[in-house]
Amino acid sequence: QLQVVESGGGLVQPGGSLRLSCTCPEVTLDYSAVVWFRQAPGKEREEILCNDPTQSTTYYLDSVKDRFVIIRDGAGNTVYLQMNSLAPEDTAVYYCGGGPTCRDTIDTYKGTESWGPGTQVTVSA
Repeated sequence: QLQVVESGGGLVQPGGSLRLSCTCPEVTLDYSAVVWFRQAPGKEREEILCNDPTQSTTYYLDSVKDRFVIIRDGAGNTVYLQMNSLAPEDTAVYYCGGGPTCRDTIDTYKGTESWGPGTQVTVSA
């Protein structure tokens, strides 16, 4: 399980955008699948989307298609989640994870209690 740090959350108005960062201080993420998860108040943590090393993206939530995209800028240690047209229902703590494949990453992270603090995203007027 890669050790990663999320950042970039904040308060944004409905319709606004945010870019979250997922940084792995120890190794490059270029060869890892990166999964973004979120946990809304009172709900269980869920996977949102995954980008694998071939740059293919899998969406696990229909509600974020066409609004959220994972960006790899070639820097290696950081992968971004660009979120557009944010809505109040996107309010959640956002987490990321890295691993060899999307499924491996999801299974590994969801099977552990070793989650970091994540980054809070609040969408409100």
